[in-house]
Amino acid sequence: MDKLVIEGGVPLKGSIRISGSKNASLPILFASLMCSGTTVLLNVPDLRDIQTTLALLKYLGCDVDRSSNGQIKISPRVIQPEAPYDLVRTMRASILCLGPLLALLGKAKVALPGGCAIGARPIDLHLKALQKMGACFELKQGYVWGSCKKLKGAHIYFDFPTVGGTENLLMAACLAEGETILENVAKEPEIVDLANFLRAAGAKITGHGTSVIKVEGVSQLKGVKYKVMPDRIEAGTYMAAAAITKGQIKIENCPVENLDAVITKLTEMGIKCLVQKDCIQVVGDTEMQAVDIITAPYPGFPTDMQAQFMALMCVAKGSGTIKETIFENRFMHVMELIRLGADIKVRGDTAIIKGGARLIGAPVMASDLRASASLVIAGLAAEGVTEVNRVYHLDRGYENIEKKLQAVGARIWREKK
Repeated sequence: MDKLVIEGGVPLKGSIRISGSKNASLPILFASLMCSGTTVLLNVPDLRDIQTTLALLKYLGCDVDRSSNGQIKISPRVIQPEAPYDLVRTMRASILCLGPLLALLGKAKVALPGGCAIGARPIDLHLKALQKMGACFELKQGYVWGSCKKLKGAHIYFDFPTVGGTENLLMAACLAEGETILENVAKEPEIVDLANFLRAAGAKITGHGTSVIKVEGVSQLKGVKYKVMPDRIEAGTYMAAAAITKGQIKIENCPVENLDAVITKLTEMGIKCLVQKDCIQVVGDTEMQAVDIITAPYPGFPTDMQAQFMALMCVAKGSGTIKETIFENRFMHVMELIRLGADIKVRGDTAIIKGGARLIGAPVMASDLRASASLVIAGLAAEGVTEVNRVYHLDRGYENIEKKLQAVGARIWREKK
């Protein structure tokens, strides 16, 4: 099992180019199941979750060809309805094959997914919505068994703006009979990217990016060539790395328009963010000030940036709070940050961070993807050597993270345990 070793205290300087979005690539890959002919996707990152998804697509009956330049070709052949446990146990996003399989085949057998331990994230919202479209479900032997004669358009209101539920229903509705109206949907940019891909493939979708999406079902979708958007969370993570090291990094190929909440909070903390068309220059040459943060669905502050900002606030001036409203178990990085010298107390869904800590390197253990990123960021600022264990979490969401950080001056390397 790999670990990352970091010698902290070096201001990062230079440029980092952002990879394609993991959270946009995954649903688009599953949507390609429904496309006749060959789909060509560009700017797809090389990550563990992507590799798992490609293995699942092959198992389901697709020919998959991956190039070294981020291009993937998917050609569905004879699709079969089962997504087995061995292929989905490491990735919650695997449930996103449920909607496409039901729409395409009228049946699906999908193992209940696994993933990182940051909360229950139940799939009941997905199932209730698909039931309104005519699907029937049984949960047995660790699998979701679904069936329908033909999905029918329906008027669906989500109790909570679920990202995965919105994506699953958006895909399913494309091949359903009649019109589907989805209300109180998630507005994340990755959902807009999925909708844009589906529209390019022939789907009739309006309202994506708002709280109400309308879909008029079509008889088939066609394979297309499509470029996946850049990863806004990767961009935000490297912005935080520049800030905590008092460095200066130019973030290139950056989805600037999707980072308003992150830019606003960094600016509030005293960090300069010089915004251009598709890049951001982050200058951390001033003392950071603590802030208060509440995570919220897009366009609010992203839960996927909460842990990284907690690392920043550990060394900022003053005290601040972070309230986590999306996932009930997303403070697992707190004890590891405390091992590095942070002063953090947790009260229910709120972490109180007393800034000004002197971080000292130590061995730490990653519990999930973004927690891993926060420990790397803290390690970049800590005195001495920090070892981040369980970096397989990082490999699920960050492409070549140590190489990108090395290129801007970080003393970081990977070792086998």
